[in-house]
Amino acid sequence: MERLLCIGTTILVLTGFNETGALITNATSGSYSFNTSRPTAATSDWTVSVTIMNSSIHQEETSTVGWTSIPTTAATEMLTTTVRDNQTVKINVEKDGKETPENKEKVDATESKTEDAPKPLDCPPLGLESLRVQDSQLQASSFQRPGLGPHRGRLNIQSGIEDGDLYDGAWCAEYKDRNQWLELDAIYLTMFTGVILQGRNSIWSWDWVHTYKVQLSNDSTNWETCMNGTEEAVFKGNEDPETPVLALLPVPTVARSIRINPQTWYFNGTICLRAEILGCRVPDPDDMYYSDTERESKDDLDFRHHNYKEMRKLMKSVNDECPDITRIYSIGKSYMGLKLYVMEISDNPGKHELGEPEFRYVAGMHGNEALGRELLLNLMQYMCREYKGGNQRIVRLVTKTRIHLLPSMNPDGYEGAYELGSELAGWAHGRYSFEGIDMNHNFPDLNNIMWDAQEMAVDKSKVTNHYIPIPEYYTKEDAFVAPETRAVINWMQNIPFVLSANLHGGELVVTYPFDCTRDWIPKEDTPSTDDGFFRWLATVYASTNLVMANPDRRHCHYEDFQQHHNIINGGAWHTVPGSMNDFSYLHTNCFEVTVELSCDKFPHVSELPIEWENNKESLLVYMEQVHRGIKGVVRDKITKEGIEDAIIKVEGHDHDIRSAGDGDYWRLLNPGEYKVVVWAEGYFPSMRRCRVGMDPRPTICDFNLTLTPRQRLKDIRAKGGKVPQDLQLRLRALRLRKLRVSTKAINRRRQSQQQQQRKARSARAKRA
Repeated sequence: MERLLCIGTTILVLTGFNETGALITNATSGSYSFNTSRPTAATSDWTVSVTIMNSSIHQEETSTVGWTSIPTTAATEMLTTTVRDNQTVKINVEKDGKETPENKEKVDATESKTEDAPKPLDCPPLGLESLRVQDSQLQASSFQRPGLGPHRGRLNIQSGIEDGDLYDGAWCAEYKDRNQWLELDAIYLTMFTGVILQGRNSIWSWDWVHTYKVQLSNDSTNWETCMNGTEEAVFKGNEDPETPVLALLPVPTVARSIRINPQTWYFNGTICLRAEILGCRVPDPDDMYYSDTERESKDDLDFRHHNYKEMRKLMKSVNDECPDITRIYSIGKSYMGLKLYVMEISDNPGKHELGEPEFRYVAGMHGNEALGRELLLNLMQYMCREYKGGNQRIVRLVTKTRIHLLPSMNPDGYEGAYELGSELAGWAHGRYSFEGIDMNHNFPDLNNIMWDAQEMAVDKSKVTNHYIPIPEYYTKEDAFVAPETRAVINWMQNIPFVLSANLHGGELVVTYPFDCTRDWIPKEDTPSTDDGFFRWLATVYASTNLVMANPDRRHCHYEDFQQHHNIINGGAWHTVPGSMNDFSYLHTNCFEVTVELSCDKFPHVSELPIEWENNKESLLVYMEQVHRGIKGVVRDKITKEGIEDAIIKVEGHDHDIRSAGDGDYWRLLNPGEYKVVVWAEGYFPSMRRCRVGMDPRPTICDFNLTLTPRQRLKDIRAKGGKVPQDLQLRLRALRLRKLRVSTKAINRRRQSQQQQQRKARSARAKRA
């Protein structure tokens, strides 16, 4: 049966209720009425009519609808909630149920404007995927076992590896008959508009529902089946386990509860499904506690999903608003030719300032993990406006840090996911590059190069532990490396980044290096020598994130990261050879973590304001960590010029860093006292003890290095200069010292040889 669509205009009128609380249905007119316990006098004057324009919708389209509350004073008022690309749902709220000509004109105007516009979903998801819907709101006719209970019937929920655990990938009925159902209690009267269905997520089983019916109730006792004219509507479900399929109700219907009633299912499987329900809460003028403010933000930002064109416009608008502290530049292009745009925020854009650390956020490595992209766009707007408004925290960040924001590392993948939309893109569509590359496995695997060298080396202390070169096979033209990955590597090499975070989605946890495990073990804690500071960085973000820090939150899928305080070593979660985190740490000076921002990879637009509030403090406080540890400048003692590529060693930390082009360096460290040794080619090493305090500001540790006489002589001769007498005398003394040392070594060797010869002669004499 073809998927049912809402065609034309449908009107729902909340008129009255019978004594039993049953749903009163007029299938021909499309009107539904409900009984409640409220006195009739309290509601008899109010008529709510819902008009849905241009609601013929294709499967791949998405919505961005909001909802507004009913006023209790004005006699007549038109309330409008705007959808992406001008699609609208209009609610005419009138005293005594009178329609005004003005409203009619506005409706006609809207219809003409939206004629050619894309048609997204009419109402937003109620939140099965985002976990706004609680487990207690879900019930089922039966279930096979607790791990396949109704609480698992959530769109895109992922299962554990082993079947039979508590966290399987769907609700599955115990019986195979048409009397099975999954029920959602919306708590409040809700205008239900559609259902999105998936099959079961499992590597062992194939289960999905082919067709189903929808039932509605106001009291969870009396149920009415959704009608298509005079017949019970039968909706088309799935043909595979993962592809989400949207079905719209023929008549958007106001009720409190909804049931999905499977009719047919995969012949070789059983009744299993994951679902999302679309619906708009009906405003209640008599509910003094009704409010939508919990989904709002105090910050007036552009809370919507931005495709490539819209992202460019927003970045340009921020640059126009704050030209003194922002700069837009591109680090390269995607496979399809979309530019990888970066927003720089600094008090001196376009220039590396001596002693000022470089910070970066990267989002959208997986194109369908859209929240990070929107958070960085929000962050640009927020920092621009707060800087102009004199917010001292933001002013300090901008003046003391050079910040780089890359909102979309994989724009090709995002465009594909965006076309389908937040609910219909599924779990993987848009994750990979256009060439099918997972970019988080596409960086050079430097971990195993380092570990192999350590195992083969006689003296492990001499094995390179930083700036590990990229292997030759990776640099070839035919290497399977995405152009986006190459662009980011070049970016890393050109700017001396100190700290970074890579924003992902689909979980609520912060991971830190190493991501790759030794010997390809699937899951094993694999800490770096800076494990303590990485744990600090991860904790800073996780402890200030409003959702991660909530001890009562439900875990996303099947892993309980709260037992680890919402942070975990990457290898202890699952091994990822060639991750950006590990590459950043081993090939550059930059420390980097991965932040999994939300259970829902592609949150609905209605979720974006609250997601901004959940992450705003975390984004800011994490940036401030770039000022921890020690920093300084390595200079030539005579010329006072900065020395590039000087190596900074911290005792007890087998990971060195190098100075930047101007000789400045930053070494992230936890509080404590450290022995720091700096050396550079042609210079004598220098040692200092540097103490890092508890305050979030760096300890200044500058170093002045002295050239070795040999290097000094080489420099003078290269410039054609005359060798000074003091240098000649010093070089002569060094030669004499070297001669004495070599003479002593020769004499010791001769004495040893003579002793061996005497012992040999004595032994021969005894035998004779």
